[in-house]
Amino acid sequence: MSITETIIDIPIEHEKNIFGNFDSYIKIIEKTLNVTIIERNGEIKLVGNVDDVAKAKRVFLQLLELSKRGNDITEQQVNYALSLSFEQKEKEIVEIDKELICHTINGKPIKPKTIGQKKYVDQIRKKMIVFGIGPAGTGKTYLAMAMAITAFKNDQVNKIILTRPAIEAGEKLGFLPGDLQSKVDPYLRPLYDALHQIMGPEAYIKNSEKGLIEVAPLAYMRGRTLDNAFIILDEAQNTTPAQMKMFLTRIGYGSKVVITGDLSQKDLPKGVVSGLDMAIKVLSKIEDLGFSYLTGQDVVRHPLVQKIVKAYDAYEERQKRNERTVQGHKVYSKIKKGMRAEKIRSNRYESR
Repeated sequence: MSITETIIDIPIEHEKNIFGNFDSYIKIIEKTLNVTIIERNGEIKLVGNVDDVAKAKRVFLQLLELSKRGNDITEQQVNYALSLSFEQKEKEIVEIDKELICHTINGKPIKPKTIGQKKYVDQIRKKMIVFGIGPAGTGKTYLAMAMAITAFKNDQVNKIILTRPAIEAGEKLGFLPGDLQSKVDPYLRPLYDALHQIMGPEAYIKNSEKGLIEVAPLAYMRGRTLDNAFIILDEAQNTTPAQMKMFLTRIGYGSKVVITGDLSQKDLPKGVVSGLDMAIKVLSKIEDLGFSYLTGQDVVRHPLVQKIVKAYDAYEERQKRNERTVQGHKVYSKIKKGMRAEKIRSNRYESR
């Protein structure tokens, strides 16, 4: 195995951002790529296998470029750059960073952070109806909300409508205090949180009082025609087929719709088919609709969330394999039993 070394200059003003607190990012890169990294006087020396050193160099150069563009480097970006390095796509991370959607009320830029998220945002721009499907933490709702608020501020739509089914996750609505609105508000809290963070509480209250921003349970959409609005249906995996059809047939002229859901987190009663599952099967061949599938690689929450998602995916895949094996044994047993029965009948016939 050929060992090599190379040196990269890192300007002192970018060192802490790229290296992380207590050199935590350097440790991640060393462990992932199996290289040794020595930092001294604004230079870093990379030592290791030729291919691994090349990957590490590309990762550092992309992180340096992100830092020069004013980004606070996060562990998620480091891990994502490392995952892209195995496909020699680490330059994509800088291209993604150029995609600004809007700023939060505190001035923080909202951008897609992965290739999957960028494709999702691109589809929202191009298509009238987009399905964003993926696990928790992939930014499905947050990015859709940022796109909705941007369209609203640019007068591309007259109002924003945010909705989700009020399906209980183990509890019943009746146990909550207050009137119906008070009971369903906790289920809509993630939508309120995103609105407050991006638009600000005062702007939200002002536009809400004018009826320009509406946050409501899915049941409130029945019988309406939704024109010139940006509509987000969140937690769509908890809709029934009838609810999904009802929602999709509410859409009027000048509207844009984003439907988000996580197929692995259904709270529907046992035996009830998910409206999102059925919509994917029924509508997937309609060209004017967009289907964006995000994966564990697109998780932008704490890195531990990505590991949890991967662990659950692996477990569910093992369960499916086991079920197929058991089913195969059952089929084999039936065939073998039938063959024995046929042999007994044949022997009886011959004995006559």
